[in-house]
Amino acid sequence: MERAPTATPVSADELPALRRRVTAVLVASQILGGLGVATGIALAAVLAERVSGTESLSGLAPTATVLGTALLSVPLAALMTSRGRRPGLVLAYVIGALGAAVVVLGAVVESFPLLLAGMAGFGAGSSANLQARFAAADLAVPEQRGRAISRVVWATTIGAVLGPNIAAPAGRSVSGLGIPVEAGPFVWAAGVFLVAAVLVQTLLRPDPLLTARALATGDRSPKGRSLRAGVQAVRESPMARLALVTLALSHTSMVAIMSMTPVALSHHGADIQLIGLVISGHIAGMYAFSPVMGRLADRVGRLAVIGLAVGLLAVAALLAGTAGASHTQNAIGLFLLGLGWSAGVVSGSALLTDSVPQPAQAAVQGLSDLAMNASAGIGGVLAGVIVAQAGYGWLNLVGACLLLPMAALAIRRAIA
Repeated sequence: MERAPTATPVSADELPALRRRVTAVLVASQILGGLGVATGIALAAVLAERVSGTESLSGLAPTATVLGTALLSVPLAALMTSRGRRPGLVLAYVIGALGAAVVVLGAVVESFPLLLAGMAGFGAGSSANLQARFAAADLAVPEQRGRAISRVVWATTIGAVLGPNIAAPAGRSVSGLGIPVEAGPFVWAAGVFLVAAVLVQTLLRPDPLLTARALATGDRSPKGRSLRAGVQAVRESPMARLALVTLALSHTSMVAIMSMTPVALSHHGADIQLIGLVISGHIAGMYAFSPVMGRLADRVGRLAVIGLAVGLLAVAALLAGTAGASHTQNAIGLFLLGLGWSAGVVSGSALLTDSVPQPAQAAVQGLSDLAMNASAGIGGVLAGVIVAQAGYGWLNLVGACLLLPMAALAIRRAIA
């Protein structure tokens, strides 16, 4: 039987330099990964509406991406548990590139099932971006874990904000090749994901998870670190359960509202360029202020920032849901939606890592990505139906109601 890979021993003097190097590689990969995901997802719902021919199915494209991210989170977590962060991240980016190529093929032949299959594979790019935040936490000291996570989350800002704004030129670049304009961004995304995969494979050495495991326990083998052990670790920790709920509901509320915003904007006369600007503002809210959320999570506590997330997401739903034809109000709402997501994900990720023992962390982190993306996938499916049957305002009301269990659990833990 093939032995699990091992990390090169690292001395205490070498550890600060290793932390900086790992962070630099993850930052670079996040820029690329954020660019790839945001470029494609900006017009996913619009592309789905074109290929399917109906608005009620338009939400299935971003939903397929979220479901793909969820389904891939468990095998990727298992791979990382046994082999380390590097092979898991590389595989995720490669699958994401292949998924983007299938999306383009589905658009060209006008096959909606093929397009959805490609979107599911495209979701692997999001899996890589999500797991990178935990890779940043592997070697961080507990009192700086929020900031370590937030640095890598912040790095996504550059690519994620740029992505929607290059969606239009990306579409025009393939117009002479017989590829629909809305599918052009996926051509670019495939190439970007492959560059990210090469970067991680070449430079993310030694592996941060294997190194952290060796430093914590002196044992580099994957024995006793199964996903089942991760489930048990969550069962034994009320704080870990709160962290999972925070991650799942923050992400679900954000995805459900964000995924249908381009369709709502287009129905009120917004063109592709304006839609790109609104989504860019939303993504800036998600990532640009994450260092602030990380510092707050470390200084005032994880629970306080979870409370902040609830407030921001609720106000965002109110503004977006009552915006009507006001593109400015909708843009502000989407910005606050991203800011609330940032508060929830940074604080929830730090709390989750704090709340379980090191050997089980990789498995629990994979479970968290499964929970947040599976629930968001369901929300995305329902989002298209809600908008088609009742309207965008009702979708925002439902998104706000999802926050109630998260708020109740946070209050319960705060007074316990």
